[in-house]
Amino acid sequence: MQKSAKQAAIAPPAGIPLSEKDVLSWAQSILEARFKRSNYLTSPEHVKNYLMATLAHEEREVFGLILLDSQHGVLGFETLFYGTIDSASVYPREIIKCVLNANAAAVILTHNHPSGRPEPSTADVALTKRLQTALDTVEVRLLDHLVIGGADSVSFAERGLI
Repeated sequence: MQKSAKQAAIAPPAGIPLSEKDVLSWAQSILEARFKRSNYLTSPEHVKNYLMATLAHEEREVFGLILLDSQHGVLGFETLFYGTIDSASVYPREIIKCVLNANAAAVILTHNHPSGRPEPSTADVALTKRLQTALDTVEVRLLDHLVIGGADSVSFAERGLI
């Protein structure tokens, strides 16, 4: 069976030993391709798997958002802020600017906890409420805020925090 051009670009060259970093990089590119190809968010687990592959390896806090159209079709994923090992400065103005530039109707916020514990802090909850208010002002729905910690995640929506 012959591989398609996309499969060949993702698959490792035959007979070449791979490092763990190479394998993880290929896995991330496969998940990213599936995520973008799916176009519509149909499974919370699919979103969590994508975000864990994207953010779990980061050594410092990274804050981003998934931009969605009115039918929750994926417009893209944007990483907006990089922080330190335990915090990142997040500016609502920059989030609103990004959302409006993409003409997004809804968003999913996300950030990682490099410690590996995805439990949201009091500051995370306060920031989410502040961002929800800002997004409401421009009529953009906040669907969730996912905190990624290693191979685990916490959903604000599932916890009733949104």
